[in-house]
Amino acid sequence: MGPSAAASSVLILLLLLGAVVDAQPRGRILRGWEAQPHLRPYMASLQLDGKHICGGFLIAPQWVLSAAHCTEQMGDKHFQVLLGAHSLSAPEPHKRLYNVKAQIAHPGSNIHNNRDDLLLLQLEEKAELNEHVKVLPFQREDREVAADTLCDTAGWGTITHSGKRPDRLQEVQRPVISRELCNHRTRHDRTITEKMMCTDSNKKDTCKGDSGGPLVCNGVAEGVVTAGSRVCGNYKKPAIYTRIAPYAEWIDSIMASRDGDEDVATR
Repeated sequence: MGPSAAASSVLILLLLLGAVVDAQPRGRILRGWEAQPHLRPYMASLQLDGKHICGGFLIAPQWVLSAAHCTEQMGDKHFQVLLGAHSLSAPEPHKRLYNVKAQIAHPGSNIHNNRDDLLLLQLEEKAELNEHVKVLPFQREDREVAADTLCDTAGWGTITHSGKRPDRLQEVQRPVISRELCNHRTRHDRTITEKMMCTDSNKKDTCKGDSGGPLVCNGVAEGVVTAGSRVCGNYKKPAIYTRIAPYAEWIDSIMASRDGDEDVATR
């Protein structure tokens, strides 16, 4: 084989290896899909300077629930909350950006772990509820969701390993896995507390920018997408959620202390 033929063979081999590398499920929500427009009218986009940062969802006309770690490195800034959106950029009938009156992280949250990773956002005014803007009920009964229960989540987070963000809402369905499995030394190694839950992350997963969105099981928000230093789509690093039910009393007390007896989504 001459030098030219040898060089060509090496080039072909490198191209084939590159194709294999690109096919690996790194840093993306794999095999999710675009949500049906406005069939998740509770979804919120938390934004800074017009850019999507995290997800969230409407739990009362003036309140959005999200993840506390979304506020890291914000300083004194407050989010704005986009409701009624499917596309982040296109004009839509009931899409509206709301200013935030108060953002209250759970006092137990911190940057060193995933514990108590909840954030309440009080809008400056009650959202105008309509077919594209609705409240999502959250779980109040402090019970475990059975393993293998199929749940879904949605967001405008990263969809490729290069960091590409979608303009339109994406969704994915994942089965719940037991805490015992999630805490295995080859998974999250005993860091998942009773106030957390996990879903299988094999090839289908949430990713950066989806934090704060709801994990919905049987029409009810059971958890909030939380932080996790993990490669998206890696089955050895299941997705972590903060269970909502253990925090129902805290949520109620914050809302009641700031605006009286607000109508709260219950079940």
